[in-house]
Amino acid sequence: MNTDTIIKTAADLISKAKSILFITGAGISADSGLPTYRGLGGLYDGKLTDEGYSIEEALSSDVMSIRPDITWKYLWQIGSHCIKAEPNSAHLIISKIQEIKPDTWVLTQNIDSLHKKAGNKNLIEIHGDAFELSCTKCRSAFDALVLFPESGKMPQLPPKCAKCGGMIRPNVVLFGEMLPEKAIKLYYRVLESRPELIISIGTSGMFPYITGPIQEARKAGQRIIEINPCFSSITDIVDIYIPMPAAKAMKAVWEELTLNTKS
Repeated sequence: MNTDTIIKTAADLISKAKSILFITGAGISADSGLPTYRGLGGLYDGKLTDEGYSIEEALSSDVMSIRPDITWKYLWQIGSHCIKAEPNSAHLIISKIQEIKPDTWVLTQNIDSLHKKAGNKNLIEIHGDAFELSCTKCRSAFDALVLFPESGKMPQLPPKCAKCGGMIRPNVVLFGEMLPEKAIKLYYRVLESRPELIISIGTSGMFPYITGPIQEARKAGQRIIEINPCFSSITDIVDIYIPMPAAKAMKAVWEELTLNTKS
């Protein structure tokens, strides 16, 4: 199929679907100026940190337990990129789709809070939110924007709780940690409802909680669209593959959707 046919087919699937599940990864935020961490433009793609760790090791629970300053250093680097970013067309169009398709859910691997900024509803942040922090000792909650008013200046890390002296950390899932129980239960509840259409945007699909459900959805006859400039682990099993950046693809699909609505 040529690009026009692919876009029209994707728009038609969205138009007919009564329930939709979006699964988004770092690629959806690339058009907001945020680097992906694997694949094209990856900030740490194949590189080691200054301390000689892979980025997965530096952002792991093991390193956080023995050298929290190292883990926090790279969390800060990620956060300093995220704080300047704004939602792009892909995030905003998801909100528009939710207005006409209320039974639309979003499962994101991203911790950048851009889905929230875009007003996306039915949102499952499976890896947490980098801007929500808490004390590991007394569990007091903190807002990153309040705790770090000077986002361009790296403070002394790790930050300490003024109430008890405990270490503060973001409410995000580090490598080696379990996914949050509440989020994963909600995600599987959505999967059990059998969304008629699953749209994967900008994710490598490397995690079992993505590849497994998508493979099961394929067997069950649910339709699947992938938007990704790179081939992923799920590309071979989707119904429609759109090899484009997220914002460009979603703009094209939305234009086709609105054109169909007017006609």
